[in-house]
Order: sequence, then structure tokens, then C-alpha cells
Amino acid sequence: MSEEKSRYKSAGAKSVLSRSSENGPYSPAFHAAAELIGRRWNAAIIYSLFNGLIRFSDLKGAIPGLSARMLSERLKNLEANGLVTRIVIPDTPVCIEYHLTEKALALRDVLIAINTWAQKWHDGA
Repeated sequence: MSEEKSRYKSAGAKSVLSRSSENGPYSPAFHAAAELIGRRWNAAIIYSLFNGLIRFSDLKGAIPGLSARMLSERLKNLEANGLVTRIVIPDTPVCIEYHLTEKALALRDVLIAINTWAQKWHDGA
């Protein structure tokens, strides 16, 4: 057994992988979810929405390097995937708010775990 496989076994990963799907450790649903969450800016946007930012300008200001065009594109993508709802408040000027759906709220513990891992292990590269 290779050293890498040995580490996975000792970390308990075998039991997780064996439950992944009937197709073995590869799960199309897992792959699709990882791609959606891992798409550039998506996790940061969702995490910001968890922290109470609901307006476009607040989200843009909270995420360094995110352009208005890209934020708009990602919010549309998240809405199309059922993670965000867009609410138009007819006021002067019109106000747009974004809220997480139940589907996105189910990611809270996952994103907190990723943030915890990143704080411990990310070296800034």
C-alpha cells in the first residue's frame, strides 16, 4: 500500500469514500456541487450573504478584487442554481436584495469548515 493510501486509511477516509456513491468514490453529484461552490467568487459571495450582506454594493465592497460585472454574473449563476433569490424592492431608487435559499443555507457548516481549514493551512500562495 502506498504511503498516501495509508494516510487516507488512517484518517478514516475509506469509510467516507465507500459511501460516496454506488459508482465507487466518484460521485457526479459531488463533482457538480464542488464545481458550483468552487467556481471563482461563488463561495465568497455565499459566505458574505451568510454574514448579512444582502445588497449588491455591500457584496461588491466586501470582496476585494470582485468587479461589478463578475458579481452580477455570479449572482445570476447562483440564482439559476437555486442558491440565491433576487428580490426587487420598488423604491426610489429601486433596491435589489439577495437572499440565500434553503439549499444555500445547508452549505453553512461546509463553508465554515472550509474557512477553518483555510485559516489553519493556507499559506497565502
